Amino acid sequence: MPIDTLAREIGRIAQNDGPHQTPIEALSFYRSSERTPPMPCVYGLGLAVAAQGGKQVTLGDQVIDYGPGQSLLTTVDLPVVARVTRADLATPFLGLLLRLDARSLVQRAAEMDLPPLSRESPPSAISRIPLDPPLLDAVIRLVRLLDEPGLTAHMAPLIQQEITVRLLAGAHGPYLRYLVSAGSPGHQVARAMAWLKQNFSRDVRMDELATSVHMSPSTFRQHFRHLAGMSPLQYQKQLRLQEARQLMLNQSLDAGSAAARVGYESAPQFSREYSRLFGAPPQRDIRRLRERVDGGVAVSVS
Repeated sequence: MPIDTLAREIGRIAQNDGPHQTPIEALSFYRSSERTPPMPCVYGLGLAVAAQGGKQVTLGDQVIDYGPGQSLLTTVDLPVVARVTRADLATPFLGLLLRLDARSLVQRAAEMDLPPLSRESPPSAISRIPLDPPLLDAVIRLVRLLDEPGLTAHMAPLIQQEITVRLLAGAHGPYLRYLVSAGSPGHQVARAMAWLKQNFSRDVRMDELATSVHMSPSTFRQHFRHLAGMSPLQYQKQLRLQEARQLMLNQSLDAGSAAARVGYESAPQFSREYSRLFGAPPQRDIRRLRERVDGGVAVSVS
């Protein structure tokens, strides 16, 4: 089966557990020979494909399981909780992530004769859909291109463009077009999300943020929750906590310094909210992560 072919190609390159960046900047692999605990992280604009094993992603109240031959498309930056649910030494989880370029999506969508968006309930920012054969074939060809380093720089952009076009024209298309159609509620909310990601440490009135994207506060909150699976304030809070965790893990900041850096004025409040998201107080959580790294277990889940 073609999905078995993709699994073999990924397994041949990703021979150890953890994330694997490839010479194609937008393409990375992930391998795990065991199930993993829930890991809060941020998924950006991209296409994730499970080639072997199984994975679960939780966004707010939405729980998504996907396995071999299924793809997960994320259209905006989303704080999620991810974990590998099916994997062992004989049959490890094998998957890939292809980051998508927003400008290329907008350009391709403008050039294509695509059907109008439905006026029914707008799509969410994350979708799980089986890979159709032509799209799977394009993904396999992109992976196999890694064996031809002399052609990679010239051919990879062409195959990536093909994948973008197939995504826009296929079942994932409405989810993407909802975000790239200028003036659509999804496009306006995506602009607000992008601003929050760049300014998450700042205090901001959500009513003012709604006004900045030309939406009423109630409409803004409604569309934001539908798209992101959480309220704007919850979204900002998770971005702050994710960044604080990275600062403590990678820059060895103490909890108080990290809290202040991401916009918290109250250290106890930071500790409470951190514990709710990550399952342990900051110091204990970071110690646990470092022990996993020292033990050779990758803590990055993508």
